Amino acid sequence: MSAPDLLLRPVGVVRSELRDRELAPMQGSEGAPDAWIELVPEVVTAASSLAPGDGLLVLTWFHQADRTVLEVHPRGDRAHPLTGVFSTRSPDRPNPVGLHRVRVLAVEGHRIRVGPLEAIDGTPVIDLKPSLRTDGG
Repeated sequence: MSAPDLLLRPVGVVRSELRDRELAPMQGSEGAPDAWIELVPEVVTAASSLAPGDGLLVLTWFHQADRTVLEVHPRGDRAHPLTGVFSTRSPDRPNPVGLHRVRVLAVEGHRIRVGPLEAIDGTPVIDLKPSLRTDGG
């Protein structure tokens, strides 16, 4: 299968107290701090309707990922059998796209305060999407 290369342009970057990938929680619900998303100037208008309390899905690019990894021991626990990365939440994968469900805490100019977010400082943000309710609303 041959497909054209894709071009992604970051819409922002994560600014967080998390600096070390190895020390970051695996999920936001596991003690991740709040963080800022700093938007690039060209997309600030796209966030004009965001408000505190909104649910948001943040898509990131795990820039420190190993893109050659196809199998992992889930959660790094060797007691678990090797598992294909498409069945795990491992950041190491062919296309290291991160998906994070957060809540908007503040919007200040080109910055959006969200939490909790387990992405490390400097992680590129590739998109933001509203978190839709599961009851059809």
